[in-house]
Order: sequence, then structure tokens, then C-alpha cells
Amino acid sequence: MNGKSQLGEFLQARRSQLRPEDVGVPTYGERRRVPGLRREELALLAGVSASYYTRLEQGHSLSASAEVLDAIARALRLDESERRYLHDLGRADRKRARSRRPAPERLTDATRQLLDVLADVPALVLGRRSDVLAWNHLGHALFAGHLDPGAPYRPTQRPNMTRLVFLDSHTRDLYADWPSKARAVVGNLRLVAGRHPDDAALHALVGELSAKSTEFASMWADHRVKACTVATYAMRHPLVGPLTVVQQTLSQGPGPTLVVTTTDTGSASRAALALLAQAVRQDNVPAEPARTKSRTGTG
Repeated sequence: MNGKSQLGEFLQARRSQLRPEDVGVPTYGERRRVPGLRREELALLAGVSASYYTRLEQGHSLSASAEVLDAIARALRLDESERRYLHDLGRADRKRARSRRPAPERLTDATRQLLDVLADVPALVLGRRSDVLAWNHLGHALFAGHLDPGAPYRPTQRPNMTRLVFLDSHTRDLYADWPSKARAVVGNLRLVAGRHPDDAALHALVGELSAKSTEFASMWADHRVKACTVATYAMRHPLVGPLTVVQQTLSQGPGPTLVVTTTDTGSASRAALALLAQAVRQDNVPAEPARTKSRTGTG
């Protein structure tokens, strides 16, 4: 999964998903053997030569300028997240020459403090590959009450949210519209793959999920890109029943992200979370072990 193959695969996939009538390309009633636009049609829309675009899609050229990539993005009707992803892929080859092994992902003191004050809001801290680096009591209870609450603080046992969504029946059953959640998770992982084309652990995760889940393999091959910033999900929790939540991803740069879950004031969903919080307080199980252990991380 290098930048060269990803760039070509992404362009080919998105070109095949764009119908001629979507962009005003006349077909004169002809029958087409392949779906979507032809290479020469996409090249014409982008204002580049067909031969150059073909080399780009086939991985024979990675020298596209930012202006050319923007023109292709407009022709493909990419949104902002997809445009940024395209630029990440276009830069992948140049970045690889000076890339270094990713630094271990650690839970910072500032993020730990923020997690502590969010006691009444389910919250998770996720690494770039969606590994759970930390969670508060309510976050654990809402998303993974069937797992050991101390698992995120043992680097070799950290849960991975993408793996849970596709391979864990408890997590799958949490979402009333599981396909929507699954597509969002895959779309976000695509963005990460564009930013970190040499991340061996990420490659291994994608390979594992592709082998174990035909649904993941199909969604990954679709090359859809989606930034998981704010999303509403209907959930079915085994302890408190149905609730509708808003999941918001808060980022402070290239490091871990904080995912918080909120509900409407005065709603039945807010009451369900309050009931879950009460159950958590009764259990009184610590979510985090000694801090000397929580600062340990792996790349």
C-alpha cells in the first residue's frame, strides 16, 4: 500500500463512480463497456493531456503539481476532505524519501486532564490508527463495557475501534445503522493512510481486516474518503436501551484525537446516559491504572 498505487487506485475508482451525465459529457446513446468516465474524458475536464493523466493513473508519474491535482479534484467533484486526500497521495513519494518511523503514541498530561473533567460525557482518546489510548468511565461503559477497562493502558492489548466495528459482535450491535458507522470508520482510515503511507502497523491492520471481513474489503476498495468530525448515530445499548448520540472528534494537530459523545438536553437519550452513568458509579471500577503505566505507548 504505497503512495504510487494508492494514487492510481483512488483516481481510477473515483473516475469509475462519476457518470457522464453527472458532468455534462455527451454519450450520444452509445453503450459503454466500463462504468464511469473514460480517461480521456476526465483529462479533458481537468484540462490536462490524456497521456499525462493516463501515466498518473497508472502510477508512472508522481510529479503532478498542486494546481494539476486541484484541477483533477474539480473534475472528479471531490469534496474538501477528498481533495486533501488526493494531495496527500500526490506528495507520498516525496515524503517517503525522508520519512521516519512514527513516534510512539502517548497520552499527554493535558489530554488526560481533559478526559478527567469530562466525567459526565462519554469520551475516548484514539490514536491515528483508531487504537484506544484511553477512555473515561462512561466512555468505556457506552462503547466497550464488555472489555477490560484497563486494556487501553496496556499497549499490547489496546482495543482498536475499527477492528471492533467490523469484527466484534457487541460493537456491531450497538449501532442501529451499522453500515453508516462502518463507512465512516473506513473513510476516516483512508484519510490516515494518505497522510501516513509508510505506516507498517496501519498496513497490517488494513490487511487483517480485508482478510477477515468481506464488508471491510468492499468498503476499502470503494476508495471513499470521509473525515469523522461530527456524526449522529442511533445506538442500542444492552443496559440502557436505545439512544441517539452525537459523536464529535476533537483534534489538536497530528497527535491523538479526543472523541466525545453528547445527547440533546431533556431527551430520552440524555436520561439513558444518566442511567448508564449511575450504573458506572455503582460499579466504581477504575478506568485507568497507575499513571506510570498509562504513559507507555507503542508506535
